[in-house]
Order: sequence, then structure tokens, then C-alpha cells
Amino acid sequence: MDRRSFMTNAGVLALSTTLPAMANAQGNAAGARQSAPGPADAQLRSLLDKMFYARIDDSPEQATRLGLDKGDRAALRSRLDDESAAARERQAAHRRNDLAALRKIDPAKLGAAARIDYDVVEYQLSRDIAATDRFRYGQSAGRFAPYTISQLTGPYRDVPDFLDSQHRVADLADADSYLARLSAFPKALDDSLEQQRADAAKGVFAPDYILDTTLKQLAALRDQPAAQTVLVASFAAKLKAANISGDHAARAEKIVQNEVFPALDRQRQLVTDLRAKATHDAGVWRLPDGEAYYAAAAEAATTVPLSGDEIHRLGQEQVAQISSEIDGILKSQGMTQGTVGERMVALNQRPDQLYANTDEGRAALLDQLNSQIKAMYARLPEAFATLPKAPVEVRRVPPHIQAGAPGGYYQNASLDGSRPAIYFINLRDTFDRPKFGLATLTHHEAVPGHHLQVSLALESTEIPLIRRRSFFSGYSEGWALYSEQLADEMGMFEGDPLGRVGYLQSLLFRATRLVVDSGMHAKRWSREQATDYFIATTGIARGRSQGEIDRYTVWPGQACSYKIGHTVWTRLRDEAKAKQGDAFDIKAFHDVLLLGAMPLTVLERIVRARIA
Repeated sequence: MDRRSFMTNAGVLALSTTLPAMANAQGNAAGARQSAPGPADAQLRSLLDKMFYARIDDSPEQATRLGLDKGDRAALRSRLDDESAAARERQAAHRRNDLAALRKIDPAKLGAAARIDYDVVEYQLSRDIAATDRFRYGQSAGRFAPYTISQLTGPYRDVPDFLDSQHRVADLADADSYLARLSAFPKALDDSLEQQRADAAKGVFAPDYILDTTLKQLAALRDQPAAQTVLVASFAAKLKAANISGDHAARAEKIVQNEVFPALDRQRQLVTDLRAKATHDAGVWRLPDGEAYYAAAAEAATTVPLSGDEIHRLGQEQVAQISSEIDGILKSQGMTQGTVGERMVALNQRPDQLYANTDEGRAALLDQLNSQIKAMYARLPEAFATLPKAPVEVRRVPPHIQAGAPGGYYQNASLDGSRPAIYFINLRDTFDRPKFGLATLTHHEAVPGHHLQVSLALESTEIPLIRRRSFFSGYSEGWALYSEQLADEMGMFEGDPLGRVGYLQSLLFRATRLVVDSGMHAKRWSREQATDYFIATTGIARGRSQGEIDRYTVWPGQACSYKIGHTVWTRLRDEAKAKQGDAFDIKAFHDVLLLGAMPLTVLERIVRARIA
């Protein structure tokens, strides 16, 4: 595969035909926003803002993440999200009411920019409602996660991380709010317990190997003195940094000991009971309406309607193409023996490609990532006319959740500028993070990947607030994978063939995801079959590979969004190049980010209208 051109194999051409071409071209929406809105535009904007703030009022944790838990919303700072069954029903009713109100506005009367807002929000609401109504288990609004409690889902893992990384403590009021949230944690645990118990009665709970990891993570939080938990130790450090005296840390320790620990024990007992009944089957095909669940989950993640067979076939075709290019580079480096996967395993084992699996080695690795961010930031003006104001920093995934956490992920900055964006990397074992692949991960999670895409939308004053935080996995993860390719095209790996192998391994990794995700959930592959194929194809270390397969087990379809999204982004850019010729401007193409995240179907028609 030529790194500077889009793959035009039959699988990609087939994919392009599944994206519906909509007749109403919308022009340059960024420019359209500069003109005075009409009455319908103003009505829509008012409705969308009302919807946004209603959601903020219903999600105290989101309010804190965005820095909106102040002023009239200061009380939200003392609460956690309500995950009870009653709250879920209330939120579902709100979505139905919002959609009904939205559809009272005639989209034909909207300007170009407002029409984008309408289409994106209507798409999201209608599909969330359909999924929630059909699949009455797990989480189906926003993300398809069938298991309420797993290594990646549940307040037992989310709330401690939220309190540690998001809840700021600058004064006594903040400290009191922290204690209030800590006191609410046991209810959140019990709410998730009841939801999982109800789902289990329908036969919906995680496979045995997922529950094993979940039990390990529950133990990592529970089986230590209360004062040493992140819930107390992090709070005590924040109190000290803010020079706040008093007994707040002691009160937190008492809450954890007397209230949180018993709730964790109840949750651990339920998971233990479920583990005794659990199957080893990996796919959601075994769940009620499971085949339809996977189809809906894959489309929700990719925003492209593809069957499991189509996803599987596309993955196999792209695996073959990318493997061929890696093979050529490895041979040029004298690595000629064995399959591509076997040679990648050997490369991963080379001492010169590994940081020591010690605190000092992890610190050196984090320093390297920060250097990579700095180097790319210096090059961004070559390809982008607008850069984000918020900084991004690298942090290690908290050790108490690293056993089940993804290898890397991005957390946006707050709207008020009080907290930077964070690029988290999982350093449970540095063997899983060889040097040759680190730069590509940085380009994906930080710049020009998630940080540019998310922050440019979040900092916009043009698009409605509800859309600044919109997330469509096919768009966002496709952009991040496209960003890896962009970094390569900008010459970030010139003179570094192994770094370029790391980039291509990342593409291969995402193509392989198409095969194993559809393999488990549509073709009934076992965990072992998926893991063995993953390692043999990508050469990624077994520990990391196993974690990936386990992630796909509990987030069906989501792993498909990366390569399918990348395929669409790259194809659209190639269309723009072909039609505009010498007039093509990469900065102008990338300005579509200023319009916010959207389904790939909507992105396609907007880009084509801008090209025209």
C-alpha cells in the first residue's frame, strides 16, 4: 500500500457504496455561520442549548469534567451521576421528548450550518432511542456495552478515577463536595449491582475471563487499608497541596471503611456468584437478540451500515495489504525469516526497543512521549490553520484500573481552562509498549489526533454546546488513525524505518480488529481463537493482545470504528485532491474539524459540498 494514497481495493469501493449520498448539498457551513441566522435557526439553537444544559443538570460528573459545576450549578459538585433504573427511564423519556421537540422544526427552513446541527442531533437521538427501546440490558445509549459490570464498565472503576483526576480541591467547599461525592459512591455501587442482577436474570452477564479480571480490579481497590486507597490518598494529597487543614482526610477514610468497603464487598459477592455460572463464550451472539445487538452496536460505532460478514471481509483484505508493506521494510532491515507477525514479535523483544519495567523506565517512557508531543506541535501549522488553546499532557493510567484499562486513551480539557487535556497510557508492563510504536500512539491520542479534533470542537464559539461534546466513534477514531497517516506523510518517520514499522503496525492492528471483533461476535470465534489470530497477525505482545481481545468482548463493534473511519476520511481527502488538483489546500480540508464531530454519512456530504 502506498502510504500517500488511499487504498482502492474492492472492499473499500464496496464500503463507499454503503454511504448514502444525500441530495441537499450544504455548502461551506463554517462560512454560513457568520451570516445572521433566520428564525428557524434561532429556534433550533435555543432548543439545542436547552437540551445541553438539561443534560448537564442530569450529569453532575459531566458538569465537573467541563468546568460547569459552579455558579448556579455549584450544587452539582457534590453529586455523582444517578445510574439507578428510575434515572435511566427518566433519561430515556427526556430523549424521546427532545426528539419530538426537534422534529417540530422544519429542516428545510434552516440555513446550511443549522441544518448540520439538526441532522447530527436527530441522528444521535433517533438511534439512541431505538437501541434503548429494543435492547433492555446494559448500556445502549451512546455506547453499546452489554455488561453493567465488567473490567471496563461500572462505577467501581469509574468513580475512583473520576474523583482522582477530575474533582479539583482548591478550598473548603471543594473538600466538602468531595466528601459528599464519596458518601454517594456506595449508592452508585448498589445501583449498578441491581442493574447487573436484573440483567443477569435475562442471561446477560460477562464471560468467565472478563469476570476474573473484574474481580482482580475490585480486589485492587478493596483489599488495602482505607487510607491507602486512591479515594483517600489522592484526596489527602489535594488537601495538602491546597494547604487545607482539618479532619477531611480522616472523614474520607471513615466513609471508605464503613460505607464504601461494604458496598464493594456486596458487588464482589455478586460478581463471584456470576462467575460460578458464567460461560466462556466471547461473543454477544449468545445474548437475547444477540445477532441484532451486534449489528446495531457496529453501526452505532462506525455510523456505517455493514454486516458482520462485510466487516470481516474488509478486515482480511486490509490485513493482507498492510502486511505486505511491513514485510518490505522488515526485509530492508535484514529481518527476513518468519511471518510478518513472527518478525514483529522478535522486534518487540529486542532490548534496544524496550524501556525497563521499573518506575525509572516508566518515567523515561513518559518523557519520550512528551518530547514527541512537542516535536509534532512545532509542525502542526504546516497542515492546520487553527490550533487548540488547551494544552495536553501525558499521564500514566492509574495502577488500580490498569489491569483492564485500554492501552491508551484521551480525556478532554475542561471548558473553563482549569484542567488540561490528558493523554493516558497504560504502563502495567513496558514490554507492551516498545519504542518503535510510541510516536504513532502519541500522534493518535494527542496531536494531531484526538487532542486537535476534540479540542477544536470544544473551544468553538460557532457550534452549539451540545455538539461540542458530540462523540461519534467512526468520525473521532477514524480521524485519530488518519492523523497517524498524516504524521507519516509529514515526514515524522524520515530516517526512522522502525518508527514507520510502528506506524504500519498500528494500521495493521486496526485492520485486525475488524477481523477479530466480527469473528467473536458474528462468527462465534472463541477468545483463544481471536487472541491467537491477533498475535500471529500483528506481532503485538500477548499481554497487550489479550487485553485488546477482552476489550472487544465487552465493547462489541467499537473496535471496528477506527479502520472504517480511517477509510472514509482518507477516501474523502483523495476525492478532494482529485477534484481540486493544484488548488487543493490541506489546511482548508482539515478545517472541517471546526464543524464538530458527526456521523460519517453526514461528513461525506459536507466534504463533497465543500469540494464543490
